[in-house]
Amino acid sequence: MKQNLQQWVASGNPWIWLTAGAVSLSLVMVFGLLVLIAANGLEHFWPKQVAALTVQAGEAEPEILLGEIVDEETVSATRVREAGGTVPEGMVVVRRVLVKVGNRDIGGTDFRWIPETEIRNIDYPSGVLVAERTEWGNFYGYLVAVREGEDILQATDPWQEIPPRLARVEDMRGELRKLERVEMGQINAGLEDLRLRERSLRAQGDEAGARALLPQREALDARFKALSARIAELHASFDRDSLLLRTSTGEERVVPFGKVVRIFQPNNMHWGEKAWHYLMKVGEFVGDEPREANTEGGVFPAIFGTVLMVMVMSLIATPFGVVAAIYLREYAKPGPVTSAIRIAVNNLAGVPSIVYGVFGFGFFVYFLGGNIDRLFFAEKLPAPTFGTPGLLWSALTLALLTVPVVIVATEEGLTRIPRAIREGSLALGATKAETLWRTVLPMATPAMMTGLILAVARAAGEVAPLMMVGVVKLAPTLPLDGEFPFLHLDRKFMHLGFHIYDVGFQSPNVEAARPLVFATALLLVLIIVSLNLAAIQIRNRLREKYHAADN
Repeated sequence: MKQNLQQWVASGNPWIWLTAGAVSLSLVMVFGLLVLIAANGLEHFWPKQVAALTVQAGEAEPEILLGEIVDEETVSATRVREAGGTVPEGMVVVRRVLVKVGNRDIGGTDFRWIPETEIRNIDYPSGVLVAERTEWGNFYGYLVAVREGEDILQATDPWQEIPPRLARVEDMRGELRKLERVEMGQINAGLEDLRLRERSLRAQGDEAGARALLPQREALDARFKALSARIAELHASFDRDSLLLRTSTGEERVVPFGKVVRIFQPNNMHWGEKAWHYLMKVGEFVGDEPREANTEGGVFPAIFGTVLMVMVMSLIATPFGVVAAIYLREYAKPGPVTSAIRIAVNNLAGVPSIVYGVFGFGFFVYFLGGNIDRLFFAEKLPAPTFGTPGLLWSALTLALLTVPVVIVATEEGLTRIPRAIREGSLALGATKAETLWRTVLPMATPAMMTGLILAVARAAGEVAPLMMVGVVKLAPTLPLDGEFPFLHLDRKFMHLGFHIYDVGFQSPNVEAARPLVFATALLLVLIIVSLNLAAIQIRNRLREKYHAADN
């Protein structure tokens, strides 16, 4: 028996099984983490039942609270008493529930922890509504009436008056977005261009040329005034229609339709309506802009900024990494200099990312960007153009961070190409450059794609260096738009990784932000996986192509 066991160990089978077990355990942990993130993030968009809780603390009068029960936990009775709760004597632990009560403009807070010892009754009334607002969070209450101006509409069913007014407000929002961001943006860009041209002409002493620009300025000013009047008219008409709502305490509030995103009655919704509401909320999260200090709305600018930054970084890092690998493998002679370069490349891969951020901020932003401004944008100074953090400097910083990965992967791919292929090409009369460009380099493209995959995976998740060289909490405009030169490399941008940090650690409303942290993290993982799968698919096609050519 002992001899058989020794033979089995000597055969190496135990190590194979241990390796397989470790890989399986790692996969289980990874998928378990993804399931945990998805469960905590995606459930946030499902419309929850609104409960009416009768709460009584001690001898005080009972209070009725409306809200969503979002969490529960068991804590010590001492902790509840320190928080102001009422706990009977002799109890050691108390179960309490977290209720999203909303109405932050009335109560000052979105969430309340309520001990079960204070809850006298829980009901789910059918008439309660939830109004998602552009500010002050959700409103929980009851519909009293719909108002048009100062008049209350005498409708048999006030709910029938809500959809057309919400649609009207949404159309106005779309028109405002077009006027403010497109047309007003074009006018402001034209005025800024005229100002810079006028400043440049005056600096050259050409007063006549500067005065010749006056008619263009007057025309833009006239368009600006007309557009401003239309925008003011739209803003004023937002408040024409409003809702008269009543809270659980009987207090009535007027909420303009212009500050309402959607209104629904979750306790009256059937499964299909809830599913449709869920899809709309997920679509809003993916395709809309954030609001309420990034705790409501969507993350589309962060998605756009993340993908665009990774693409620009790839366009920078891949050529430099490939050229460096070709030089090291095909042209550099073995020696101390080449060895030192390889050691430096390997060491760069282990440098903390924040060091790259400090370097990028000092070299790219201050030195390089400042000199570019002095040489090419002198008329804009002291306002910086490239001498401030932006998309270009973020992409260059992450390109420096990831280029060692591309170098190592490409060099390994070049090493695996058989020497006989090079010699056969040279024997047929091709030069070394032709051999490299037409034979060796195409066969090494799968390795280049491997380096690109690793670079994308790392760059998409980096946050620390981006905080110093371009990423911001909220970017008013996207780096890519319809204005010349279309891709604005000098603009700041949003990033999903930084958005997770900001919502999770800098949000003034922690409980509201918590599910969005999980949802954004899941979205970032999906984007990284999608980018990697696209690159892997390209690599596999290239591998099959050149493998078939070899056969």
